[in-house]
Parts: sequence; C-alpha cells; structure tokens
Amino acid sequence: MKKAQSTLVLMALASSSAAFAVTDFDTLDKDGSGTLSPLEASADAELMSQFTKLDTDKNNELSKSEYDKA
Repeated sequence: MKKAQSTLVLMALASSSAAFAVTDFDTLDKDGSGTLSPLEASADAELMSQFTKLDTDKNNELSKSEYDKA
C-alpha cells in the first residue's frame, strides 16, 4: 500500500512539474542572444508545442515579448 501511495505522489509531482518545466526566458536563452531558438525552446515541451503560434514575426525565434504571450 505504501509503495502505491508513493507512486501516486511521484506521478502527481511529475505531471505538475512537467507543465511548469523550464519557463524562465533568461534560463532558456542559453546563448544570451535575447531570443529563443527552437533548440532552446525545446527544453520546455509546452513552449515548444506553441512555438510556431507564438513566433508572430515568423523569424523562427521567440523574442521576449513573443515569449511573454505564452
């Protein structure tokens, strides 16, 4: 029983933390360019799933203002 409870707790934590993986722009901007490339954005699955929609100027990068709309 204790193992089942531990498993459920770990699953809940994993699913909640996955939704809020890496969400800080500066943390994602590994090269310090002030924009996020698809490679940098791929560290956050949720952000990556929205990348094309958020890239409103279609330059294949997310600016801070585009990122803030996520």
